[in-house]
Amino acid sequence: MGVLYNFKLSIEEKIKADGLDAAEVRGKFGLRTGRLMSLISPSTADDPASIAKFRQAAKELLKLNL
Repeated sequence: MGVLYNFKLSIEEKIKADGLDAAEVRGKFGLRTGRLMSLISPSTADDPASIAKFRQAAKELLKLNL
């Protein structure tokens, strides 16, 4: 599994744990990262720019350090 896929799993867990609106949070991540979370799979290629964007978005939106 790739880094982005692991980030996706962590974000999904945080959404459930905090009882957040999943569609809203996923949409915000898509806007900030330029990637739809629903399209991230275990075989999704990792690139440094996307990893950095997801880390920043997770910190800003969910107070989650990835």
